Amino acid sequence: MKKEFTDVLKARRTHYALNKEIQVSDEAIQSLLEDAVLHTPSAFNSQSARVVLLLNGKHDTLWSITREALRKIVPAESFKPTDDKINGFAAAYGTVLFFEDTAVVKGLQEAFPLYQHNFPIWSTESSGMLQYVVWSGLTTLGVGASLQHYNELIEENVKETFELPENWKLVAQMPFGNPSAPLREKEFLPLDGRLLVQA
Repeated sequence: MKKEFTDVLKARRTHYALNKEIQVSDEAIQSLLEDAVLHTPSAFNSQSARVVLLLNGKHDTLWSITREALRKIVPAESFKPTDDKINGFAAAYGTVLFFEDTAVVKGLQEAFPLYQHNFPIWSTESSGMLQYVVWSGLTTLGVGASLQHYNELIEENVKETFELPENWKLVAQMPFGNPSAPLREKEFLPLDGRLLVQA
């Protein structure tokens, strides 16, 4: 399913209702991630992004970790809405985890001290671009997704469970799958005052 660029911009939406009935292969998802990681820009070509694709039981494990982390901080009497939300993410086909390699960022700070305060900012910006590239790419494949941030709650457990390097900083989680519910009409603020053209 090939889409024009602006069509992809318009079609990419946050899908919370997802199921496992996607019409593309795991290999197609992996290929998309490979291209995204290779070709998303980064400051000083640092290439500090790290991505983990979780499928099948690994995907389920992630959301079990998240549920139990939330259970520790959400009162039991009001936990059901939280549990329902996590069940929705677990119902998806898979999850993409986005990390930044802090060792790369630190190395650039040491190599270019004049810009040392900027490198963490640029790292975050590059990660945001990568997330958008992956999200848009999934859209072209007919796959829905949302972007989640349970980072501090689950990071250490995630790195231990999936045997990931300690210097990887968890930035975001993107559950993806087949969209299974209609979306609300999206509202837009007027462009007047948001886009200025000077010639």
